[in-house]
Amino acid sequence: MNYKPIIVVAGEPYSVFLEIFFKSKKSNKFKCPIILIASHRLLILQMKKLNFNFKINLIDKNQVNFNKLDNKYINLINVNFNFKNIFGKISDKSNSYIDTSFKIGLEILKKNNCKGLINGPISKRNFLRGKFLGITEFLSNKINKNNKVAMLIYNKKLSVSPVTTHIPLKEVHKHITKKKIINHVKLIKQFYKKKFNKNPQIAITGLNPHCESNYKSSEEDKIIKPAIKYLIKNGYKVNGPFAADTIFMKDQSKKFDVIIGMYHDQVLTPIKTIMGFDAINITLGLPFHRISPDHGPNVAMLGKNLSNPNSLIQALKFLDK
Repeated sequence: MNYKPIIVVAGEPYSVFLEIFFKSKKSNKFKCPIILIASHRLLILQMKKLNFNFKINLIDKNQVNFNKLDNKYINLINVNFNFKNIFGKISDKSNSYIDTSFKIGLEILKKNNCKGLINGPISKRNFLRGKFLGITEFLSNKINKNNKVAMLIYNKKLSVSPVTTHIPLKEVHKHITKKKIINHVKLIKQFYKKKFNKNPQIAITGLNPHCESNYKSSEEDKIIKPAIKYLIKNGYKVNGPFAADTIFMKDQSKKFDVIIGMYHDQVLTPIKTIMGFDAINITLGLPFHRISPDHGPNVAMLGKNLSNPNSLIQALKFLDK
């Protein structure tokens, strides 16, 4: 039986991603062929340093025959990267390498029937340079889907999604609109309906502590409550707004499939505390599944062979079904 391939962009070369990729491959058998886009030389040297031993199948991005691929090898599309130290420091010198890797991955996805794209961690400060808030928005721009995507940190027990992503806290209130909340909920319902045939139960938090402010009018009154009212009227299973300091308590959160927050750390901090590495970052609204393991480059752990591969394993399992 032939299986659709999973495309994996290694991302930042000075990160723990190749380490967790090796560990994921060693500890699990995946049905779908995995195509890794990375530096061949970096892969060889890190594998040797970290004491892994995989055979490599170098493939041509323009002549990929998916029917002949399997996971006995690391199926690799080489992207040249000049480096002096395999465990170096993150800088903008990696930008061209990362950009080329994404271009190759997106070309393959456009021309072929694939399971989806997984990308390793990337330093947003160096690679995005303020042009995009995150990789979610970067990929959205690449395929002309601006402002029609959402970040979902997924776990089958409980998922979270921030309405705003990587922006300063003082700017959050300027980016929250009724339309944005409604679109966010629509994307989440579409995902759960298509993937699990389920109309999800969704909790929506307020922005201010205890869903109130000392001003005459609050974002809860002006924006969030009207959005919730509209969504309920149109058949969406939403409730709120809830105070963010109590919604993650067990008796509250177990009632919901997804908790939508108004800003990044409002929901990512508690979900990472609860789930650890057992969650994956899914971009909703793209014409393909895009997933990122829920961790950063973690340069401090580079070369130590101590990083937890569970988030990448969960990402691969999600697409391998």
